[in-house]
Amino acid sequence: MRPKTKIAIACQGGGSQTAFTAGALKALCEERISDEFELVSISGTSGGAVCAALIWFAFEKSENPLWGRLLEFWKDNTAQGWLEQAFNQFVVSSLRLVNMGRLLTMQLSPSSPLLQSVVGIATMGQRESFRNFRSLLEAHLDFEEIASWGPRKARPILMIGAANVTTGKLTKFISRQQPIRVEHILASCAVPNLFPAVQIDGDAYWDGLFSDNPPIQELIRPASVGRENVPEEIWLIKINPTRCERIPERPDDIVDRRNQLEGNISLFHQLRHLEMLNDMLLGNALQPEFRAQADIKEPIRLPKSFSTDPDKSYHIPCMEMATDLQATLDFESKLDRSATNIDRLMEAGEESARHFLKERRKVLA
Repeated sequence: MRPKTKIAIACQGGGSQTAFTAGALKALCEERISDEFELVSISGTSGGAVCAALIWFAFEKSENPLWGRLLEFWKDNTAQGWLEQAFNQFVVSSLRLVNMGRLLTMQLSPSSPLLQSVVGIATMGQRESFRNFRSLLEAHLDFEEIASWGPRKARPILMIGAANVTTGKLTKFISRQQPIRVEHILASCAVPNLFPAVQIDGDAYWDGLFSDNPPIQELIRPASVGRENVPEEIWLIKINPTRCERIPERPDDIVDRRNQLEGNISLFHQLRHLEMLNDMLLGNALQPEFRAQADIKEPIRLPKSFSTDPDKSYHIPCMEMATDLQATLDFESKLDRSATNIDRLMEAGEESARHFLKERRKVLA
């Protein structure tokens, strides 16, 4: 029997669209990937960080099924009852009209007392877990128990990306180095025009979109994950489409494409950097002493979609939405918590992950 392949899973952010990620993770667990692969770490940004944290916690608790907590979160996060559904529809439709240039809007800071008062009135009668994101997280993750664990070296390692607003530095919150706090996930999800910056230990943080979406390079650094947890493969669950089939001209199309590019730019930089390191490994450009110190035995297998040379042996496909589904999604759908939007994305994630595993098994057979 061959040794289990060490894998790391990286989950890109994208608001409600990361229901796709939830579906993919559910399918991976249902397919019992632990029988064939060793999940050494999982990283995420924004909605991807939420999904990653829920699965990580389930692994830590040896829950059965591993995806149960994840599905309960997304069920709780979905608009329920006429009041929540009406509010959700109002928010999404209004934003679409604004981005189309058909509705004037007044820009207010998410920290503004006026805006907070308006939102408070508009969400009266809704469930606390639906209108308060912190309450939603705390309802599905026991942060007091996580704090009692201290830094965790057990697999998988959880890594969450955020951007330090005050210093401008990229930040990773890593379970191996410190207990994961609710503020870490809130920071990774803090889209600036929707949420105030999250204060942590004297610094302020914004959405991980501005740093690593999702963290990938750090997954192969022994100093971050431990030498024994350096993966042989990185599996990427990707939300933002790479290609655009037509030139954006309408205001709303420009908003959509700009959001997609912003969501992918840090990812592409990281993948290109890893590809360069792999080229150096394949060309024996790194000294044996350095490779031994870093515990690097062979190249990291990367998503085929981003390879400049798809014939290289270390490339594998990533889990990504089908083109026809991507074409139906816009920026506003990242805020859409309707059951219709959530359910179809989750189903698509399951389908993508099962196809992914089928292809991986062919390679390893």
